[in-house]
Amino acid sequence: MELESIGNEIIRTAIKVHSTLGPGLLESVYQTCHAYELRSAGLRVECEVVLPVLYGDVRIEAGYRIDMIVEDSIIIENKTVERLLPIHEAQLLTYLKMRGCKLGYLLNWNVTLMKDGIKRMVNHL
Repeated sequence: MELESIGNEIIRTAIKVHSTLGPGLLESVYQTCHAYELRSAGLRVECEVVLPVLYGDVRIEAGYRIDMIVEDSIIIENKTVERLLPIHEAQLLTYLKMRGCKLGYLLNWNVTLMKDGIKRMVNHL
């Protein structure tokens, strides 16, 4: 499946989860439900993926974790915040670069309409 098709499925299932649950829950609840929906759609999803920092020959286990990786190609970072901030975008872009992925989504579940909580980001490798 191509990146755009996977991305469309990520958005479709996020809207489905959000319309069912609404805002106000913990990030982990949305992540678990979203992963369930993506897997039900036939996609491979990994959650809480460890991301070490590589600096020269040094591998630093700093405790970074990617919320979700779909089909080993798209990163999803889940948030439940009043609004997305530039630091959230910087976090996702850094994860994309470190993992070598081209596409990622910031999903803020703490919104009235999910379409207002979706930020698509591209890493121009």
